This record gives sequence, C-alpha cells and structure tokens, in this order.
Amino acid sequence: MSESAISFAPLFAYIEEKSQLLLNEADKSAIQKAFRAKHLRKRQYLLQEGDVCKYMAFIIKGAGCMYSVKESGQKTIIRLGVESWWLGDYESYNLSTPSLYHIEMIEDADVLLITAEGIQELLKAVPAVDIMIREIDRKGAIASQQRIHSAISLNAEERYEQFAQTYPEFIRRFPQTTIASYLGITAETLSRIRKSQLHK
Repeated sequence: MSESAISFAPLFAYIEEKSQLLLNEADKSAIQKAFRAKHLRKRQYLLQEGDVCKYMAFIIKGAGCMYSVKESGQKTIIRLGVESWWLGDYESYNLSTPSLYHIEMIEDADVLLITAEGIQELLKAVPAVDIMIREIDRKGAIASQQRIHSAISLNAEERYEQFAQTYPEFIRRFPQTTIASYLGITAETLSRIRKSQLHK
C-alpha cells in the first residue's frame, strides 16, 4: 500500500470513541494535516536506542513492540501494540532526551505519525483530541499501576492468565518469547504454563 493510500478512518473513529464527540470536516482536515502516514516493513525500526523519539505512532495496520536490550543481548519488552494502539517513548518524546528503547515492527505496518508540536496544535484546534489525550493519560496511569501490581503480586501462571484474558489478540499476534519477556518470565516457563492449560 502506498503511504498516500493509508486510511485515516480508524484514527477518526478512535478519537470519537475516546472523546465521545463527533468530528466535523474541519476537525478531520486539521488531524490529517498534523499526521504523516508511513509504511513500515516487518523488523523495521520506528525508533532506535540513543535517538530522540520525534513521533508518536498510531497503528492503522500491523503490530510492533518497544524494548530495551541488556549488555548480554537479552531483550526486555516494555510495550506491545496492534491496530488502534499507540507506540512511542513518552519520556523521550516529551523531554527530547535520547531514548533507552528500540521500537520494532513485528509485522508489516501502516502507521500515522505526529510530532509533539503537532499534538500541541491539535489540542488547541480540536476539542475531541484534548479529551482523547486526557482519557489516554488516565487509562495509561491505571494500566501502569495494574502492571506493577501484577509483577509484584501474581505468580507466573496468574500473570499469564490475566494477560490472556485482557489481551487475547496479543497471544495470537506476538511470538511466545516476546510475550514471556513482557510478563517477566522465561520462554520455558511460558511454554510449560500453556501446555498445562491445554490439559486442564
């Protein structure tokens, strides 16, 4: 698909759902001008460690993950994303500091990119975007708290079961090693958990 053919319809629907407001044609025009469409291939980087995160990416099609790499080469998965999810390093994006993370596409992907300046312009021009951002921040804070609780309070099997119930599509879309890293367990432990569930 050419980048000019990437549809903005999923983003419009997302903003309307999060804000509970309908976008008019002027709103949609402002949004389209603020975002840049980009096609990324499987295994292509959206961001690499050491670079400043200049864009937040709204995923129209495909899947990606954000991770750090230890000196041993081991990856630690920080965030996963599929259609209608955002990917970006919020700290680097907002503070213009070098990122500690890589963001890599797990599948071929179509994304819509926006700069921090672009977001600020939209916040002033489109009320629905302002409400959407506040809703994202609210739910993001809750999700972060829940993930911390899961990491310190649940055993490996409980963590996986909670993850599978909350994000069933992720189970189908991401490699088992990626899911294991996200949950903070080994791939062998995850394999054992999945096998035991098949025999229940």
